[in-house]
Amino acid sequence: MSNDEFAETWRSLRQRLLARGLMPQPSDSVSLRDPGNGRMWWGCAADASVQAVSIRSDSSVLSTFAAAAAASRMATIAAIALHRTVYESRQDVCAVLIGGGPFCRQLAAFGGWMPPVFDEQIRQLGHMAQPTEDLSQLPAALADGGNVALHAGQVLLLGMTPSRLALNAELFEKCAKAWIPATASGAKLRTLPWLVRHVANGRLMKEEARAREKVRRGLRPEETRGY
Repeated sequence: MSNDEFAETWRSLRQRLLARGLMPQPSDSVSLRDPGNGRMWWGCAADASVQAVSIRSDSSVLSTFAAAAAASRMATIAAIALHRTVYESRQDVCAVLIGGGPFCRQLAAFGGWMPPVFDEQIRQLGHMAQPTEDLSQLPAALADGGNVALHAGQVLLLGMTPSRLALNAELFEKCAKAWIPATASGAKLRTLPWLVRHVANGRLMKEEARAREKVRRGLRPEETRGY
């Protein structure tokens, strides 16, 4: 995929997330991995353009955003560091969103974690990671292959492809919209049976393994049939 194609894919993904209320804050950010060049295409909800940034930590971020105001620059550097940490930790991930809808954003008030209660939740999102505060804790939290986590109060959503990221973000907001009001009302919700969780999560792990192998070869993972 050429640079222009990556930039256009990023703009289309950003517009889809904006239209569905999944990047409501100007500082919400989304990125795409470029497996062939070891970089990511990154930008915020408020950005009309996208930046190509190395996934490995270097001085490129400082030089790219040197003209920005100090507070804005530090927020940008922190956001990029979070995206980088995900890509360095999870080779199957090729798209990352820091954002989420209004119900997702209430998770911090409910322990920062959602149990496995919906079939599609486990099938597509996997087991939600325990909330983290320090960036050094995030790799271990994501090691089980889950595609949702709460880090420093921010909702972090992952996808093997841009399309999967958008669908994962939409699905998680739908799950949160059902789970949070039920939990707030004091309802007792049952988690999925172990066997259902095992089978559904196993399918996701196989897809992630195939995606990981593609990335290791410098290729983008293929879209899966169905969702």
